[in-house]
Amino acid sequence: MKKTKIKWLSAPQKHDYPAARTYLNLILQPRDAKKIVDKIKRASVQEFAAKDIFRAANVPLLSTTDNDVKKDRGLILHKKALSPLLLYRDPTLSKLIIADGYHRLCAVYSFDEQAMIPCQIV
Repeated sequence: MKKTKIKWLSAPQKHDYPAARTYLNLILQPRDAKKIVDKIKRASVQEFAAKDIFRAANVPLLSTTDNDVKKDRGLILHKKALSPLLLYRDPTLSKLIIADGYHRLCAVYSFDEQAMIPCQIV
């Protein structure tokens, strides 16, 4: 069976960083969230397999009927490039936090759990 080709932007979109900060503000002190997002912005892009990101983050796979997952699946099917994920390694929890890109991760996984996903990670 032929795998769907997933295209990626070379860098996250500008609006991804404020979205990551908004999410991190829910689980961290705002000043800490700002520092982490500033570090993420400076981080180089690395690639990780979709299945490994799920394992490290310990989050559920959202259904393909989820509106945001559907939107991202549509982008993939129409050969539009997705934005890399923004990730934070939380040393306190020894867990990966998906600061931005959870729905993109779920959409990609629905096509190929082995897909390599570009990420900025700290």
